[in-house]
Amino acid sequence: SFYILRVLGNDTTTTIMIPTHNATRVGLREVIGPSEIPRVMEILRRKDVEISPNWNRRFKDNSERIKSGSLYEMALVLRKLVVLQKERHLSFGEKKMLENVRQLIVSEIAIAAGIDPREADGMVEKTIATA
Repeated sequence: SFYILRVLGNDTTTTIMIPTHNATRVGLREVIGPSEIPRVMEILRRKDVEISPNWNRRFKDNSERIKSGSLYEMALVLRKLVVLQKERHLSFGEKKMLENVRQLIVSEIAIAAGIDPREADGMVEKTIATA
């Protein structure tokens, strides 16, 4: 049996078939459960985030966190970028990273909670705004 992934692009959709017995090896994981959503929101509220002043180091660290596949690590990246955005303008690369990681988080929360992505986006926005 296979997992079938559809990767949506600008003009194309790519389909990838992954044997279920290889899922862990290639980095697939299950969607978080509804009970884990509060922990994600807690990370998005954190005030004690360390942000490297060095752009290259910061970008590399954030990229590694995203590549880890952990929603908690992605939430920390989003939090750091939001804090940084309040302090100064983000570079083009960091703006793109913020948009992408936010979309990943919103999508997973929507699936985990069984809600519309717009509702999940509102939850994330409200959480970020109150922090």
